[in-house]
Amino acid sequence: MFHSMEDMLHAAATRPVWEAVLEDDCNERGTDRTESWSRMEQLWQAMRDSAADYDPARQSSSGLVGGDGGKMEAVSTTICGGLVQAVIATALKVGESNACMGRVVAAPTAGSSGVLPAVLIPLQGGDRLTDDDMVRALYTAAGFGQVIAARASIAGAEGGCQAEIGSASGMAAAALVQLRGGNSQQMADACAMALQNLMGLICDPVAGLVEVPCVKRNVIGAMNALSAAEMALAGIGSPIPCDEVIDALRAVSDSMPAALRETGAGGLAATPTGRNIAARLRNH
Repeated sequence: MFHSMEDMLHAAATRPVWEAVLEDDCNERGTDRTESWSRMEQLWQAMRDSAADYDPARQSSSGLVGGDGGKMEAVSTTICGGLVQAVIATALKVGESNACMGRVVAAPTAGSSGVLPAVLIPLQGGDRLTDDDMVRALYTAAGFGQVIAARASIAGAEGGCQAEIGSASGMAAAALVQLRGGNSQQMADACAMALQNLMGLICDPVAGLVEVPCVKRNVIGAMNALSAAEMALAGIGSPIPCDEVIDALRAVSDSMPAALRETGAGGLAATPTGRNIAARLRNH
């Protein structure tokens, strides 16, 4: 198991990052390459299914979430263009599917499950990438997520939303760089920049539900990954090494008040409307 980006990139000095992560998975779980690859293929298919099976008529039990992915997809003229529209729509679809008890892939958590599918599914269609390409990208994303989990946290209750959406965004940024032919250092820079951009993001679920603002934060995580990957591929690096960024995220997590870590006691959850929603749902 990799405990630093430095170690992971060293292991990938003479081979692709995804290959190093695949081998590490085999060693850690005591399995072979065929089984490991098959398992990752299944996760990729589940991601695709979570978006494809989306039903815009379905709402969460609270009534707070449902239908927004369909609205986004139906817009005929957008500000940013077709790819960005597809990214936003996919993030909403998968985030809503999670809130509506659909089947999703925790990547790294259920609350952040929309970020990776949002950037990978539209890119596959637009760039005509194969499923094997996408599986390799998922290995890279998993490697970066593993280091973040080891050095910091991927749990909102422990590290705030920076640990969930932030981690997913960093993982997605690294995967995007790989898919566009970037090198391992560019992947690390993309991850570092994505994490920096969302550092300090609190976890403040209204009524304690993974719905508001969680679903729409999947959108910002995906868009952040796109911008971080674009910068890294342009040769823009992170002045702070990725490992140090992750360590800073850990330090921010440790100093974050409990009210801002998934307790539903601060942020948007503590607004008058947020409290009214929570009271309505308690009395329902």
